[in-house]
Order: sequence, then structure tokens, then C-alpha cells
Amino acid sequence: MNLIKHFVRINSTESTKRYRNGCHTNTSPKTISGAQPTCQVTVDGRRTVLSDKAETILDQVYKTYVGDYPKFHKMDPLCRVGFVASELLLTAEGRRDEQWGETRAIVLFNAASSLADDRKYQSTIDDPETAYPSPSLFVYTLPNVLTGEIAIRNHCYGETNFIVLPEFDCDTIANAIETTFADQTTETLLTGWVDCYSETDFDVLMFIVERDAVKNVAELSNEIQRLRDFIAE
Repeated sequence: MNLIKHFVRINSTESTKRYRNGCHTNTSPKTISGAQPTCQVTVDGRRTVLSDKAETILDQVYKTYVGDYPKFHKMDPLCRVGFVASELLLTAEGRRDEQWGETRAIVLFNAASSLADDRKYQSTIDDPETAYPSPSLFVYTLPNVLTGEIAIRNHCYGETNFIVLPEFDCDTIANAIETTFADQTTETLLTGWVDCYSETDFDVLMFIVERDAVKNVAELSNEIQRLRDFIAE
């Protein structure tokens, strides 16, 4: 029996190359000049083909499966990819109408923090003579804005946390999940890896964990690694 019943995997061309090359920063070879960055979206093991263009896939997912949350268009790339992943995941779970309250927590991880927007914000203050810090960009220089957006959208009032790690580490993630369930109010956890370096370079593995899954942390770690390796050809 799988410890994780529902998961979403979203990976762009660049993130896939980085992972297969064993590289954990955005230093992998870029897409060949003139080639179109592509993206794959997989829900519970089934690949969902909406678009093969990385820069349009998030809009496609939003229009097809969401469409009723205008704040999406103001989000930064990290929030956008995490938000659409959460929408696909919660739809697959089939319990959208439940009132989770404090029984559902949200804990996410990545290595890039809010780098995609940090770079944009830095560009607004590089030149002291023309510096004009953008408040709209500054908001998204905090990665935990994503956990807040998901919590607000789904009325989840349990713990929300965003943890930045040096690299994807299944044992660290599994142990953090176990710690989250130390709060006896928490019954379910929306969690996973949401890394984003740019509008076309992102890597997501988001899943739902129930309390019973943390009885054996080693098995949970192995299950996370299995899903992490799930990159559709």
C-alpha cells in the first residue's frame, strides 16, 4: 500500500536536465538556442498534456482547472507553479468541500527560496540613481507567501511553513513531516518540493500525507524518493 495516495509532478525541461545530471542549482545547461522549453504535468501517475510550452503551461492549467481566482495573475512564478499544483492535487484528492480548519497543515520545501522574484527585485535597486523598489515585487521575496495563498484559498488554518534546504533530501523532508504531526490537531498535510528559478525553470513534487503515513519515517522517505524519480518520458 502506497503511503502517499495523491501527488502532482510538474517539471520543466531545464529542471529535468538538472535533476538527471545530479545538479541542485540552476547551473545546468540551458535549453538549446531557438528550442522551446517544455513542461510535463503528472497527476497521480497520469500525465496530463495541456501544453508543451513551459511559459504557457501554468496559464493553461489555471484556465482549464481553476479559472476563478484572479489573484493568480498577480502572483510571481513560484506562487503560480505552486498554486496550480495545489489545485490539481486537491482536485485529485476529491475532498475540496471539506472544512479542514486546523486539521490540515501546509509545509513546503525548496532550494531556491524566492530567487525568481529576488532577481527581478534586485534589478529595481541596482542603480542608486534610478532605484525604485517595487512593492509588488517585494511581497514575493518571501517564499512562504505561497503557503499562505494555498491556505487562504482552501481555508486551512493549521501550521503553514516553508523550509529552504541546500538540496532535495528525502530524509530531511520525511523527518520534517513527522515533526509536523507532533501537533495532535494535524490530521493531514499538504507538502512537497516547489522549486522555481524562472518562468520556464521549475520543479514541483507536491503530495498529501495522512497521519498514518508517518508511523515509519524510513518508508515514507523511500516513497518520497520514488515519486521524486517519477519523471515522465
